[in-house]
Amino acid sequence: MEAFIKAPKKLPLFLRFGIWISKKLTGKDMLPAKILAWYPKAAIGSGLLESLVAHKDRNLDERILKIVRIQASYAAACPFCIDMNSYQYDKKHISPDELAALQGRKALEEVKTFTEREQLAIEYAKLISQTPLRFQPAFIESLKQHFDEREMVILASTAAQVNYWARLIQAFGIPPAGFLD
Repeated sequence: MEAFIKAPKKLPLFLRFGIWISKKLTGKDMLPAKILAWYPKAAIGSGLLESLVAHKDRNLDERILKIVRIQASYAAACPFCIDMNSYQYDKKHISPDELAALQGRKALEEVKTFTEREQLAIEYAKLISQTPLRFQPAFIESLKQHFDEREMVILASTAAQVNYWARLIQAFGIPPAGFLD
């Protein structure tokens, strides 16, 4: 399977450095970065967005943020995002049962290992990934009881970042990079 468009044959030097870093970090040749080289401003902006995304913060550990990224990937139905964000889920202490719930193959209520905060974060990621966006006041109140403002911004921006990539990657028809192979 090939993307709708090919990457430019000649990449600007400053973008080649960023693409090299991306490959070094992921171990994969990241086609989205190469295709974005057709418009370097988009490549730079996307690279900055990716470099600044939270992977852990005071009370939001790597596990909860990985859960949000996985859930947003499935909610956006992006094969590339699912492949990348689900990779090494077990290293963030996410069980196969929990992954099945994030995939929608098992009811969330059946998985008793998610904390209340994680369940709310999962629901928030789903809601952020829907069109149109609809947030019930009771849900927002519950969210505010369990997360402070900073945490809500991190959760929302993490899910939104996945959605940004999902839309962009799917708009180019970019296939999964093979993280789960």
